[in-house]
Amino acid sequence: MAFILDNIGLPNGQSGLSLHVARGVIAAIGARGDMPADLPRHDARGALLCPGFTDAHVHLDKAMILGRCPICEGTLPEAVRLTADAKRGFTEEDVYARGAQVLEMAVRAGTQRMRSFVEVDPRAGLRSFRALKRLRADWSDLIDLQLCVFAQEGLTQEMATCGLMEQALAQGGDLVGGCPYTDRDPVAHVGLIFDLAERFDVDADFHADFDLDPDGSILPEIIAQTIRRGWQGRVAVGHATKFAAFAPERRADLARQMAEAGIGLVVLPATDSFLNGDRADPLRPRGVAPAHRIAAHGAAVALATNNVQNPFTPFGDASLLRMANYYANIDQLATDAQMRGVFDMITDAPARILRRPAPEPQAGAAADFILLAAPDVAAAVRANAPVTAVVRGGKLRLWAPRAPLMRDPA
Repeated sequence: MAFILDNIGLPNGQSGLSLHVARGVIAAIGARGDMPADLPRHDARGALLCPGFTDAHVHLDKAMILGRCPICEGTLPEAVRLTADAKRGFTEEDVYARGAQVLEMAVRAGTQRMRSFVEVDPRAGLRSFRALKRLRADWSDLIDLQLCVFAQEGLTQEMATCGLMEQALAQGGDLVGGCPYTDRDPVAHVGLIFDLAERFDVDADFHADFDLDPDGSILPEIIAQTIRRGWQGRVAVGHATKFAAFAPERRADLARQMAEAGIGLVVLPATDSFLNGDRADPLRPRGVAPAHRIAAHGAAVALATNNVQNPFTPFGDASLLRMANYYANIDQLATDAQMRGVFDMITDAPARILRRPAPEPQAGAAADFILLAAPDVAAAVRANAPVTAVVRGGKLRLWAPRAPLMRDPA
């Protein structure tokens, strides 16, 4: 398939350009008159060309179950409890169907790379894992999906989970994930997850420090084991909302240690702001790690979806640009430079955490990119700009130019 997109803009400020796609790559970017004359052409109407988004932390297996889990407290313990009960009834087809819903939302919203956690334990067995393996294969033309074999409800109190994780990793899991705060022995939990990572030579991703108590952080243990085991550049941590409660000196010190150990941080604004803080307190904190301050110390910091319409997050549409806009709002960012930094947290930074870099839009690069109805990156974040095109594998997968308003002549 070959085609030309006219009237596009680039993040470097160039505009009015044309782009030629052929044989799965960007054949050329330049003036309209320099493009072949005999190919299909599409007017992009000034849309901004940029790499597709990367969602570094999603739970496809337990998405879209809000109707099965009536929320009363809106707390993390309740969310874990309700989901644990619900997943006993998950079937492979059920997980597949709900996961496909979220993948379609994500693709339409410009996401082209994703890391999904998938729970394996005596309640879920390997049903959810098998469903997500099928989704990974069936949606590979539209999205690159990593599967993180995950212990949501601890390990040391239920070692049968460890055996199931070994099976899933042997059957094609991409990496291993742990959740120390749900384990009666968080340090041992971290060690067991690293043991699996070493045994199967895979990356590790931890849910960690998901509260606003500045004491008791597990991050020093994760950092120490990352260095001791030589796993630098292969570890990520999600949530880490204690960062919002740390004194500035403590926050800066841990951020620098994470950067030196090559540990990525994934901040989850929707879930973290929903579950953290006392609802009875009219001045309750935002409960979200200050991603931009942590990134300033050199750590790779991403923003991600986490959950979609379940007890952890009772809303969501898998739009990373919406998440970036939401984070910038609640963390009170304002300048164009800050908007560009937030945009990096849904493009380059998460791709580095997944170790699957997104191709830069230039001649010779793979034709995997999106178009946004915005003049530049900062404007795209401020306005949650619509995705007007998705190109993946050199094919035009979505074409949705802005519909005109039908105005009265007067």
